[in-house]
Amino acid sequence: MIYYYAFSSHKFGLDCVRRGVAMVGALKKQGQEAQLIVNDFRAGLAAKDLGVADAVTIETILDVDAVAKRGDAVILDTPEDTNSRMERYAAEFSPLVYVTDRCDYRSLFGEIVLKPFCDNEELCIQTPIIDSRYTQEGAKDKKEERILFFYGDADYDKNILSHADFFGDKGMDLLMGHYFFVKYENDLSKLFHHLIEPEEYAAMLSARSRIITASKQCALEARAAGANVAYMQNSSESECALRQLVDCGITLIENFKKVDFNTLFEAESEKKPYKGAENIARALFGKPNL
Repeated sequence: MIYYYAFSSHKFGLDCVRRGVAMVGALKKQGQEAQLIVNDFRAGLAAKDLGVADAVTIETILDVDAVAKRGDAVILDTPEDTNSRMERYAAEFSPLVYVTDRCDYRSLFGEIVLKPFCDNEELCIQTPIIDSRYTQEGAKDKKEERILFFYGDADYDKNILSHADFFGDKGMDLLMGHYFFVKYENDLSKLFHHLIEPEEYAAMLSARSRIITASKQCALEARAAGANVAYMQNSSESECALRQLVDCGITLIENFKKVDFNTLFEAESEKKPYKGAENIARALFGKPNL
């Protein structure tokens, strides 16, 4: 059995879960038994919306071995501190895979590392992990020109409301997050032309030609689907992860800094994300066809 542990929380969001859904789906297409593990019920519901209906819920990375057994394969996709578990899990699970945005991370105990750039490292596979639904031809059909804004799955500090001047009168549509507070939409409806339920995430990424987001995974998936994408970066970002976005043809803008929306999406790029989930799944658990 292959387990994909995807960290999720009301402050962190669902980027890991979306990668996990992509990988579990790709593995199942290749005839592999694969199980998604998440941290909370809402993440499980989001995974179901994306096509994985049977996610298992645990509290933290410390509980992965309560589900996976010795000899199983485990993929860890989490920002949690892995120091207390990596060596132990590397001895128990085969293979052990670690997903990270840190290009300076190197395999310590024989774990395979998935990260933006590998620099000819032996135990490394280059990301991003992209669901095939965004790369198939239908996802790139004629798209609606309205700007879609997706801040992320969570806005715990209500940053969107604090930066109302960023949106001006452009009539953007907002794709809401799974972890938004109850009744938050009442305030948000005053800033946006239309509010879209989070269950429409995959459909919207394939339907819109212009997308602004503060989610790296959303930026990569929307770009793979053929949209022009602007990513709102912040000061804590990994330079390596940002370089990956640029290499995929994604425009970087500063977090909520006013921009000229008339020219933001003028430059079209032919650059596309690298290998998708199915190629990575083959590289990890089958015969590579890269």
